Amino acid sequence: MAEAPTTIPAGSTTAGAVAVAAESTVATRMSAPPSYDVRDFPVPHGREEEWRFTPLERLRGLHDGTATATGDGVKVDVEAPAGVNVELVGRDDARVGKAGKPVDRVAAQAYSAFEKASVVSVPKETVLTEPIRIAVHGEGGTAYGHQVIELGAFAEAVVVIDHTGDAVLAANVDYLLGDGAKLTVVSVQDWDDKAVHVAQHNALVGRDASFKSVVVTFGGDVVRLNPRVNYAGTGGEAELFGLYFTDAGQHQEHRLLVDHNTPHCKSNVVYKGALQGDNAHAVWIGDVLIEAAAEGTDTYEMNRNLVLTDGARVDSVPNLEIETGEIVGAGHASATGRFDDEQLFYLMSRGIPAEDARRLVVRGFFAELVQQIGVPDIEERLLEKIETELEIVS
Repeated sequence: MAEAPTTIPAGSTTAGAVAVAAESTVATRMSAPPSYDVRDFPVPHGREEEWRFTPLERLRGLHDGTATATGDGVKVDVEAPAGVNVELVGRDDARVGKAGKPVDRVAAQAYSAFEKASVVSVPKETVLTEPIRIAVHGEGGTAYGHQVIELGAFAEAVVVIDHTGDAVLAANVDYLLGDGAKLTVVSVQDWDDKAVHVAQHNALVGRDASFKSVVVTFGGDVVRLNPRVNYAGTGGEAELFGLYFTDAGQHQEHRLLVDHNTPHCKSNVVYKGALQGDNAHAVWIGDVLIEAAAEGTDTYEMNRNLVLTDGARVDSVPNLEIETGEIVGAGHASATGRFDDEQLFYLMSRGIPAEDARRLVVRGFFAELVQQIGVPDIEERLLEKIETELEIVS
């Protein structure tokens, strides 16, 4: 009988580490196997590993089937350069769900309940010089959605998905990358204060393809995102970056899984968050699974959190499971702390007022991730948003 995969404590391991043979699936530590059918998932009660941090009572019925879609849920507008195909398709389209099955009840509910999936496809060898912009605006109701972004072989594109307004939204988003394709996706969650957003993001990375995800979360009452990556061929690369600013009373949860199921692929995960105010709660779960067949894997994941005031809480759990010792490198790290008093003292000793020094420290904390966005108007808007958030407790 095979032993269970080893979970490496926070730190790092490199090639030559002891590997544990095991049967494992991409849904590591999930209470039910992945499925498109909501009936395959029991109603969660908060004791399950994947739900233990989530305030179920604030999901407005998304988790137990009582949330009914309304006509005023969300409005989706797509602005795409010439040559990009935008269409609405049914659940029977082969591209819908191809990147990965739902791994929890809300994702399965979203898959079972959406009416039409929006598919944005970039033809092979097409290199876009302008981003594709997808605006998802909440209009006060409840909605279930499905979005597919497909790049043909050797195509290159930047996609911005911008969430605003007020809604209760459960959705699945699929990213399909052909061989040699390069896709950058910027997903912005800038919801109004009462919004609820639960989504699973699935990326299927082709041979020698490059996928970069930048997740930015500011707004909403509850936001729970589940980005997942697996590889369809050797030589694939995935970079997952995230930035979140959790304010008083907000719950922001990011649960990632990179499944190295193919040899000679790479991944790099960096998420950073700042928290302020009473009952601000951020959750980051970072899972990396290196399967037995994934020799030559090179992976690292890191989460850092900056707590700005009393009353805020962070749960940060990096996990690394290795089933082969034939890897290039693997490691993970997590750190949570308050302002560095020495940094503040240094800035203030040079005549910078305390509040300005505080802003500089926070901007510096987020700077490397903002620069990963690569869309100037989005970068400027996010820096302004950070300034606005800091003014709340100034």
